[in-house]
Amino acid sequence: MKRPILLVALLLLLAGCASTPDDEQEGHGSSTDSGERWRPAPGIDWQWQLSGRLDTSVDVPVYDIDGFDHSARTVAALHDEGRKVICYLSTGALEDWRPDAGKFPKSVVGKGNGWEGERWLDIRRTDVLEPLMAARLDMCRAKGFDAVEPDNMDGYDNTTGFPVEAADQLRYNRLIARMAHERGMSVGLKNDLDQIPQLVGDFDFAVNEQCAQYHECATLEPFVKAGKAVFHVEYELPTGRFCADSRRLRLSSMLKKYELGAWRRAC
Repeated sequence: MKRPILLVALLLLLAGCASTPDDEQEGHGSSTDSGERWRPAPGIDWQWQLSGRLDTSVDVPVYDIDGFDHSARTVAALHDEGRKVICYLSTGALEDWRPDAGKFPKSVVGKGNGWEGERWLDIRRTDVLEPLMAARLDMCRAKGFDAVEPDNMDGYDNTTGFPVEAADQLRYNRLIARMAHERGMSVGLKNDLDQIPQLVGDFDFAVNEQCAQYHECATLEPFVKAGKAVFHVEYELPTGRFCADSRRLRLSSMLKKYELGAWRRAC
């Protein structure tokens, strides 16, 4: 009478062992599929500060800050105040002041993107860029960030010095999104409005600059309809020119200065 009981117990034990390896890998497996990743909802308020001494007194639930410039202690302090924290990284352009800038071979560095010290990257060269970007994403994860804002994700629509096509951009953007998800972080699509229909399913939120000034905000509606936040800033329009439409579209909008310091005027 004891043998069937022992057999059932042995089968249950083997089944349990067979299901665990992927789940036990940090940052992989269940974090992408179980719904544990942070997914900001439309209309959530935020602060975006990439320069100057960080002002943590802004009473908002989301902070978007530079991933290199801030420590795990800063991220933890924001978490202690109930904030979610987004890690800003440039994934489509080289910034020559970053500590890892010397690791990018000249063959993948193209023309300037209009900002001092920044040059477009040849995103077709994923053999070179994937391990470099993986290291940056590992840094964000190690510091405790909840999400990533990968910048310069629309090189195909600019003069980069490389024959980058729309298909190359889609492939690269999806690669960045996948790598962020594999590390348990959510990820935002920065600008790249024309590819939103193809990419809305790959990204957890959007970050946009100046869609009101250029009459493009309606193109971001797929994110809102999918229950995903659109973090939006204007630099040149007064709030009276865009906030009403932002509220109607359920965008998370504010007025900022180009240097992206602490100053803000939210809708």
